[in-house]
Amino acid sequence: MQGAMTALVTPFKNGKIDEETYAKLIKRQIDNNIDWVVPVGTTGESATLTHDEHKKCIEIAVEVCKGSNTKVLAGAGSNSTHEAQDLAKFAEKCGADAILSVSPYYNKPTQKGLYEHFKAIANSISIPVVIYNVPGRTCSNIEVNTAVKLFEDIENIVAIKEATGKIENVVALCAKSSISVLSGDDAINYPVIASGGKGVISVTSNLLPKEMAKMVHKALKGEFLKAKEINEELYDINKVLFIESNPIPIKYAMYEAGLFPSLEYRLPLVEPSEESKRKIKEVMKKYL
Repeated sequence: MQGAMTALVTPFKNGKIDEETYAKLIKRQIDNNIDWVVPVGTTGESATLTHDEHKKCIEIAVEVCKGSNTKVLAGAGSNSTHEAQDLAKFAEKCGADAILSVSPYYNKPTQKGLYEHFKAIANSISIPVVIYNVPGRTCSNIEVNTAVKLFEDIENIVAIKEATGKIENVVALCAKSSISVLSGDDAINYPVIASGGKGVISVTSNLLPKEMAKMVHKALKGEFLKAKEINEELYDINKVLFIESNPIPIKYAMYEAGLFPSLEYRLPLVEPSEESKRKIKEVMKKYL
C-alpha cells in the first residue's frame, strides 16, 4: 500500500452527484499517474451523502479505474461499526481494491473501543484496510500503540492515514512496525515520506495530480532532493487549499480551473468567503 493517492472531491449539479463530471475527474487522475483514487472520504463530503450516494461514488470509481493501473481505496467509515461494515462489504463486492476507514466520530471511544471497531470491520471483509486517524475532525485519536497492535493482530489492516500533523507519530509508527504510513496532510507530504512513510492521500492532487504524483514517486525512489524541490514548489497551493474547512477551497479552485461546470456544496458547507476566493485565485496563477 503505497504511492500517490487522491482524496476525490464529489461534484454536485442541481443538488445531486454530477456523475459525468465525477467520472471525468477520475479519468484525469488516471491520465496523470495517480496510483490510487480515494472516493468518499472527508474531501468527498461523505458526511452529507446518503448511503446510496456513497455507494454510487464507489461504483463509479471502480468502473472508471477498471483496466487501468490506478486502484480504488474506497471510503467506508462511520461512527457506527455495523454501518461501516455494511459499506466495507459493499466496497469489496463491487470491486474496490481496499477500504479507508475513519476513526469513529462523536462517540469518543476508548482505545479498546477503537481496536474492537477496526477489528470488526477488517474481519468482515478480505480486502486490505487503511485506518484513518484525523482527531481534529473526529475527537477520536488512534494512539500509536493501538495502530501497531491492530497491524500486528489483524492481517488485512495494512496502513494508516496519518492526519494528526505530527511527524513524531510517523517516526514512532515506522520505528515500531512495518505498517504503511500515508500522509493525510499536504503541507507535510514530503517530510512524512522522508521519515519512512509510503505515500500520500492528497487533496491538492485533485487540482495538480501530475505534480503530486511526480513528487511522491521521486521520494519513494530515494530521489529526495528532487522530491523536496517539488514539495516546496507546491507549498503555496498546499497552504491556501486549507484556509477554510476542506473541501471548501479545493472545490472552489477546481471550479475556477474549469474542472467543474457548477460550484455546489452540501450544507452545512458553503462557498468560501470573498477574501478566501481572492487568495485562492491569486495563488492559482502560479500553477495554472
